[in-house]
Amino acid sequence: MSSRSELIDRTACSIVDDLGRGEITPLDLLEAVEARIAEVDPLVNALPTLCFDRARDHAKRLMQLPSEERGLLAGLPLPIKDLAEVEGVRTTWGSPIYADHVPTRSNILVQNLEAEGGVVYGKSAVPEFGAGANTFNEVFGATLNPWDRTRSAAGSSGGAAVSLATGMAWVAHGSDMGGSLRNPASFCGVVGFRPTAGRVARDPGVLVDNLLGAEGPMARNIADTGLLLDAMCGEAPADPRSLPRLPLSYRDHASSPRKPLRVAFSADLGITPVAPEVAAICRAAASKLAKAGVGVEEAHPDLSEAHSAFQVLRAFNFAAAHGAKLRDFPHLLKPEMAWNIEKGLKLDAAEHLEAEAQRARMVARTVAFFETYDLLLTPATIVAPFPVEQRYVENCAGHQFETYIDWLAIAYAITLTTAPALSMPCGFTAGGLPVGLQVVARPRAEHDLLAYAAFIEGELDATITTPIDPR
Repeated sequence: MSSRSELIDRTACSIVDDLGRGEITPLDLLEAVEARIAEVDPLVNALPTLCFDRARDHAKRLMQLPSEERGLLAGLPLPIKDLAEVEGVRTTWGSPIYADHVPTRSNILVQNLEAEGGVVYGKSAVPEFGAGANTFNEVFGATLNPWDRTRSAAGSSGGAAVSLATGMAWVAHGSDMGGSLRNPASFCGVVGFRPTAGRVARDPGVLVDNLLGAEGPMARNIADTGLLLDAMCGEAPADPRSLPRLPLSYRDHASSPRKPLRVAFSADLGITPVAPEVAAICRAAASKLAKAGVGVEEAHPDLSEAHSAFQVLRAFNFAAAHGAKLRDFPHLLKPEMAWNIEKGLKLDAAEHLEAEAQRARMVARTVAFFETYDLLLTPATIVAPFPVEQRYVENCAGHQFETYIDWLAIAYAITLTTAPALSMPCGFTAGGLPVGLQVVARPRAEHDLLAYAAFIEGELDATITTPIDPR
């Protein structure tokens, strides 16, 4: 491939520092990333919608302000996942129903990012309405894993993860219900961070108290992840879940490695099969930490109720958010979406109440668990990247899954606990495909999680320091 600007290889933190000093401009960055996208995206299909004219207009407005008034990102460009509206930019949710939708206002999270100096230049690819952890849809087609373009990039933040791995983004917005930040980060060798629900304000939708979904940052390393979380977090009156901005810097914590004292490792949380090679790579990562003086034990909280609770709560969410679409556009929804909505519409009150009680018990057990351990480590996904034409993982280690979301249990079990979690690179398969380590901390302790993850990053030495070219 042709040579690329040295800006593409830089970390987001170093870029923002130079923006603040006036050594580079947002326009320089837009020029560099636009050229990189033109070169790379035809090979991976990660950024189907671009808006560089809008981005340059925003950059020029920022450049008219004093440097101290340009926000935490100071003009850093980034893509927004195609599940969040950006004013004046085609936003499809990966669905033919909204193939030509151009919103007149931006999602709260986009408004906040732009207020902090984030310059939006495009939308990253998603599966239809974020359903299913393989990024393909009927509007734009499939997004390909840059480590092996015959493989899935996972999802639903697949376009964001691919953009980061290939240098088409320095940081990226993502979101997560059942692992949608963590799965693609694992498959693409980057970092995906699901913070506590409400840490990042967003448009609440029809379920204003929904704790399953969370917006979060993605980046190539832990420090850059903290930088973007600083810019994303904060409360908004329109989002009743949203939490106040804390008097601390996530970037500072993410740049200050702290060794955890006592860590629990579990290859399967006692609830899911895991591919032996993936389990071995993650166990080897835990062993490296033990050799560095971290106390590592085999343990996990009791999350045995996760399958039944998540199936019900997710189905309820899908029925609430998408029931009208199934009624009005049944022919335009993929089968997995239709199944999930129908399951939710058939729920009775007793099923929903039991699922809520199960979640409450798991939250209580997890809080108690973190009185003993600083962190819980698991594989972020149970398999390595699978063939992209395979809609989802149907079986693993001899176990046949019943639904299209069962293979995500190691991620969605953590979702139910409300604990913050991230996926970070921890090694490669024999075939050269990335494997992610899921790192979980006590609820609302994003700052601790980032500091511990920074230590782990240094010990594992698996982070890609510069972007890759698609293979």
